[in-house]
Amino acid sequence: MTISSKSSFPIVPASRMQHLPTQFFAQLVKKANARMAAGYDVINLGQGNPDLPTPDHIVQAMKTAAEKPIYHRYPPFSGFSFLKEAVAKRYFEDYQVELDPETEVAVLFGGKTGLVELSQILLNPGDVCLVPDPGYPDYWSGVVLSGAEMSMMPLTESNDYLPDYDAISSETLKRAKLMFLNYPNNPTSAIANAAFYKQTVEFAERNQIVVASDFAYGAIGFDGHTPVSFLQTPGAKEVGIEFYTMSKTYSMAGWRVAFAVGNPELIKLINLMQDHMYVSLFGAVQDAAAAALNGPQQCVHDLVHTYETRRNTLFDSMKSIGWEAKPSPGSFFAWLPVPSGYSSASFADLLLEQANVVVAAGIGFGTHGEGYVRVGLLADQSRLQEAIDRIGKLKLFG
Repeated sequence: MTISSKSSFPIVPASRMQHLPTQFFAQLVKKANARMAAGYDVINLGQGNPDLPTPDHIVQAMKTAAEKPIYHRYPPFSGFSFLKEAVAKRYFEDYQVELDPETEVAVLFGGKTGLVELSQILLNPGDVCLVPDPGYPDYWSGVVLSGAEMSMMPLTESNDYLPDYDAISSETLKRAKLMFLNYPNNPTSAIANAAFYKQTVEFAERNQIVVASDFAYGAIGFDGHTPVSFLQTPGAKEVGIEFYTMSKTYSMAGWRVAFAVGNPELIKLINLMQDHMYVSLFGAVQDAAAAALNGPQQCVHDLVHTYETRRNTLFDSMKSIGWEAKPSPGSFFAWLPVPSGYSSASFADLLLEQANVVVAAGIGFGTHGEGYVRVGLLADQSRLQEAIDRIGKLKLFG
């Protein structure tokens, strides 16, 4: 692949650029924006972009911190100790997990960065990474950049959207070095229990596979359920780490702040990689993130209540048009079956073109996402109700 320009000098990208997976969400946004530009009132439920503002006390902490000259200089390479201490405090209070702030916490430029970095840190060409299917597409990006291979772990409704470790071949296990898990799950909204994580630790120890638990939606469980952290499992720190982002819990998506916690050798490697790429986050952002973690957590409870109310509105409305699905147990997504006669992509296109509603086609999350679409609970109740009303007028169900 050669990129043409007005100059006669050819720009030839590295071969790895040719193998990067298509950015699914970029394509989704492009379609939605084109429809809106044409003058249509589009209800966009296809993205995972939190729609609620960051709580005021966090914003105020940022404003105050931004005026401090100490934060106008480069921060410590691995982040300020006060933020890592706040992470450890929150994990102990929420999950009863003890963390050493300096050796078991790494500050990240958003969760995506850490997830992509980890594959490059651990995988060589010829290695295998176990990846959930359907799953978050950016897991694929890191694996491709590392030159390694993916082996997909099917997540099916019949197995509660949990991977079946017994179905992984011995040949794959010999080459597998890393595995991604994500609960509460994007896109299926499934949750994992303590028994599953116990099985996971035993599987990882037996096969010498590092576990990367993507806990992005760790605060968001419904019907009285509090999601379980992988690190609550005895032995989890010996085999892996967990990624947690401020984006979902505190509506801080645009702030780009997250952290990895767990195995100290893995944390050390993440910090080493980041030493060569960044000089940590703007200090005022770290100050505000610490204020979020150390401060009152009522804003988190209120956020979860809002998402649960929206979930109830969505599924009640779906029932009225004959669209049957199990209510989401966690995350801020709903995983919904497409009607007979449609693929996930053709159904998503139909909804955009005839109802002006954006949903994410399940095929964008992997081959086992076919037959479903992902809907975000990221609009207020009236807009969710209107979206289902529009879909109902197409007479596709019942």
